[in-house]
Amino acid sequence: MSSAYNPRDWVSHPAYLHAPYKSTVLRSPTKPLIPMKQSLSVRTGPVYGHEKVGVLDSDLTRNGARNGEPLGERIIVTGRVLDEDGRPVRNTLVEVWQANAAGRYIHKVDQHNAPLDPNFFGGGRCVTDDEGRYTFKTIKPGAYPWGNHLNAWRPNHIHFSLLGPSISTRLVTQMYFPGDPLLNLDPIYQGTPENARERLISRFSLDVTQPDFALGYEFDIVLRGRNETPMED
Repeated sequence: MSSAYNPRDWVSHPAYLHAPYKSTVLRSPTKPLIPMKQSLSVRTGPVYGHEKVGVLDSDLTRNGARNGEPLGERIIVTGRVLDEDGRPVRNTLVEVWQANAAGRYIHKVDQHNAPLDPNFFGGGRCVTDDEGRYTFKTIKPGAYPWGNHLNAWRPNHIHFSLLGPSISTRLVTQMYFPGDPLLNLDPIYQGTPENARERLISRFSLDVTQPDFALGYEFDIVLRGRNETPMED
């Protein structure tokens, strides 16, 4: 990948302020942003220890198991991480976190009246291969209420965090599932420009599906450029 990057295509990303998504009213900038020139620290790093990524880190059906298997529908999520020119981004860290099948996170702030799963941690990571590909085995996350407005529910989704080869390619986003009826009602998804929303929805794949084990979904991620994956609002 080049050490210099074209400007981000901001028409692909949610606005900092999207009134239906109420928390953006409180946290969005109140003054114009100040562009900064790319420095060496922006064009390089971050650095992390590849040897710290374990064999089970990408298998969320096993990495949190204590006395059995997690409950819910097993799925496989895979895809390629690409740069702004469509080239694979190799050897980069991909992290995910999600709710369990009942729509509950293992976090003290999450007090949703739904059961925790003692065999599901809800987090994982892996490193992309030479084709820029990542793969996770996990449980399909459930929908959950989130208090943004009356009877508000988040669609089924998985959070993604990618470091890329530099700070300029840092990306945090969400992956959704095809056919989810909550997408049309979700202010976070609807806050993404209409022309870019489909980039956040995974594709069902029978080729990825493993017989008698798990359904498969593909979700490619583009770090920059006109086809870049929208950032999390």
